[in-house]
Parts: sequence; C-alpha cells; structure tokens
Amino acid sequence: MSGLQGTQLRRVTEFIDDNLTRALPLAELSAEAHMSQYHFARLFKESTGLPPHRFVVQRRIERARALLLEGHLSIDAIARAVGFRTRSHFSMVFHRHTGSPPTVYRAFATVQKNAGAGHQQNGEERKTV
Repeated sequence: MSGLQGTQLRRVTEFIDDNLTRALPLAELSAEAHMSQYHFARLFKESTGLPPHRFVVQRRIERARALLLEGHLSIDAIARAVGFRTRSHFSMVFHRHTGSPPTVYRAFATVQKNAGAGHQQNGEERKTV
C-alpha cells in the first residue's frame, strides 16, 4: 500500500480545511500525521497527487470560490479568510488557478446566478398559467 493511511489523510485534510486562515507549514502538517516532513510529503503526494503546499493552495482557492459566490464578503476579507496576507497576492494566485481575477469571477457568477433565477421564475410563471 502506498500513500498515507485513510485515517491519516482524513485527519490532515480536515486539519487543512479547518486552518486555511493561517500559515500551514509542512512541519505542522507532518506532525498531524505523526511522521517526518520528508516521509509525510512523499506519502501525501502519493495519496493526493499533489505536494502538500499545492494541495493547501488548491483548498484555499476552492474556499475562496465558494465565498465569492456567496457575495457577502469583500475581496480583501475573502483573501484573509483563506490565508492570504494581501489582496494582490490572493488575486494573482486566484487568477493563475481559475483563469480570471476574483472580481471577474464574482461578477460572472452573479450574472449566471441571476440568469438562472430569472429562467426559473419564467418557468414557474408558465406553470401557473
């Protein structure tokens, strides 16, 4: 069997998800799995297909996308909520991972959401006629 055991992987990924707002050094992640940093990094990549740092960044971007869709927080607040110190660094990483800056992503998602809601309302009106 290669990679982390299921319980170890689950513990580490839950730890990552619960602590996205702060720095997550390799030493801390490997301690969560109770193994050396080198051994942990190798097994983690075998288990997830990504090195630990890239996995953490991917999780940060996934959380940011969800927060952008909700539309309640500013871009600065979202950047801090997913562990980026500055809006510019967050925007650069988000753009690299999604193909668009956070402001464009939010605007497009809002348009899509509103278009879907309008389509649903039209469909409901037709049903009542």
